[in-house]
Amino acid sequence: MPIDPYILLLLGTVGLAALFPARGPAADVASGASTAAVALLFFLYGARLSTREALDGLRHWRLHVTVLACTFLVFPLLGLAARGLVPVILTHPLYQGLLFLTLVPSTVQSSIAFTSMARGNVPAAICAGSFSSLVGIVATPLLAASLLGGSGGGFSADSLLKIVLQLLVPFLAGQLLRRWIGGFVTRHKQVLGLVDRGSILLVVYTAFSVGVVQGIWHQVSPARLGGLIVVEAVILAVMLLLTWYGGKALRFGRADRIAIQFAGSKKSLAAGLPMASVLFGSQAALAVLPLMLFHQMQLIVCAVIAKRRARDAAAEVSAPRSAAATRTAVGTGTRSG
Repeated sequence: MPIDPYILLLLGTVGLAALFPARGPAADVASGASTAAVALLFFLYGARLSTREALDGLRHWRLHVTVLACTFLVFPLLGLAARGLVPVILTHPLYQGLLFLTLVPSTVQSSIAFTSMARGNVPAAICAGSFSSLVGIVATPLLAASLLGGSGGGFSADSLLKIVLQLLVPFLAGQLLRRWIGGFVTRHKQVLGLVDRGSILLVVYTAFSVGVVQGIWHQVSPARLGGLIVVEAVILAVMLLLTWYGGKALRFGRADRIAIQFAGSKKSLAAGLPMASVLFGSQAALAVLPLMLFHQMQLIVCAVIAKRRARDAAAEVSAPRSAAATRTAVGTGTRSG
């Protein structure tokens, strides 16, 4: 299975934080830079999203409601069900991170990429991922406050305000300025993509530096880590099956079911990491560990599924052509005889 190169960069960042964690004044500088980078990240998200595309996507409301229900209802229910695995398989801090993972919004880029690869409804995937990110700015902190309470590291109205100021306000600013900077953002999307990823790496370095300084990594044993991976694999399998066959039960077409499966079964590392850094504070390192593992797992599994869906679509197209060619050949042979 291929490993996303970005995951290697994330792991390298974790290693850098383990060897050279930011301490004292350097930690304050890293924290401030991380906050600014995340604000820039969501500003660019706002500048990229076409308001017309978002409004057009509202017409396909059944699909978007289905994706949102999977992301913010079914996923959290699975996270709550995993509570029974503590302390036999998961430690309480790992479970807190796992539960937080289930509250994070869906992805945008990878949902679009896999939907396109599988020949699904790409415009629907664009809108579904974008709507999920917008709803998650408010829904994720509220769900975390309700389900995790004070054990998550200080959920309060103040933390919600920080999320809004750090994520939602820059996003809205990007939307307002899109008229003037939208063209520039579109022309330089590859360069700005590096800004996106660099921002996330900075957030990871800051969060894991705090964890290393406080010595929280002694809380995670290889056995516990293996148990976490198995639990996440089960959750991912359940969501992939539910989104695919649930879409069929709701009478969506094949293209829409593909968009539902890829947008409704994944979680966003880009949105989850900044939220965790605000909501969990000094405990953010353990909180984001399940999300980082799930991110790589979903990329590998969804890549395999997308290729299979593409082969199935190609077979469906070629089958009628083959049948038509056979009928033509038979007809020609009969006339010749």
